[in-house]
Amino acid sequence: MNLHGLHHVTAVSSKIGKNADFYTRVLGLRLVKKTVNQDDTSAYHLFYADKVGTAGTDMTFFDWPAPPERRGTDSVVNTAFRVNGEEALEYWLKRFETEGVQHHGVEDFDGRKIVRFEDHEGQRLSLVDDGGIDYAGEIWDASDVPEAFALRGFYSVTLSIPQLDWIEPIMTKVLNWEESRSVQHPDGNEVVIYTMDGGGPGKEVWVIVEPDKGGARQGAGAVHHVAFRVNDFDEQKEWNTRINASGLRTSGYVDRFWFKSIYFRISNGILFEIATDGPGFGIDEDMDALGEKLILPPFLESRREQIESRLKPIEPTKA
Repeated sequence: MNLHGLHHVTAVSSKIGKNADFYTRVLGLRLVKKTVNQDDTSAYHLFYADKVGTAGTDMTFFDWPAPPERRGTDSVVNTAFRVNGEEALEYWLKRFETEGVQHHGVEDFDGRKIVRFEDHEGQRLSLVDDGGIDYAGEIWDASDVPEAFALRGFYSVTLSIPQLDWIEPIMTKVLNWEESRSVQHPDGNEVVIYTMDGGGPGKEVWVIVEPDKGGARQGAGAVHHVAFRVNDFDEQKEWNTRINASGLRTSGYVDRFWFKSIYFRISNGILFEIATDGPGFGIDEDMDALGEKLILPPFLESRREQIESRLKPIEPTKA
């Protein structure tokens, strides 16, 4: 019984216009769904992904007027995208210099080259050379980023926790991940690498133990939750049963229309989701027109006028 990798990462932005510019123009991702937070319809929820919104490629954002996050432990502290080769990393370094993006240059980690960088709100991100491993998605071809250098979905996420033995049983015994190895991060921390479903790009979670740090406080620039993939609802039901039987408690089934979800916390600060791969973002839009207009799931459609009246148009402004 395996989770099949990262599904999406959802974060918080208080500057949604700059956010849209950064993730579409600077990073070359496609806005594949413009909708609202289903639990707070006053806020946009934007999904950036590859051309068709392949599961495992989409970074999503809630548009909340929040102060900047307080960095600390018990949180998700980095989201890593994969790129194909060191030449791609060099391309991105030049692009970041042109765009004024803060970065750490090319570094070595776990036998691969990486580039750590931040968006305009301090969202911590990385690029990882994936070694040319096959990519199952479709590159967004309307960006000016050359296809050879484009982001190819996620490589990993990094968690900071105060004590490993608090969550290690959840990782290995409940989620059935393998504690693969421990390596040194460029910042000096030891990182424990957990893998799922064979490991590799999109199937790793990196964990840093930081007992001396205070707890994080969510805000703009923070990750809200991380979602992991299952093929379908039948698999999701098995996971719901397994997680509840462990003593953790899930949210129960939540139909997000484009996928189905269950949520659970592995700590006070870290929220996980298990999401189905389908039905996908093309269920209610032509694939050629993804992200061009505000889309609401059917159960919110009757409230469209009220919802739209509370939203301001998104005007991408240079980050």
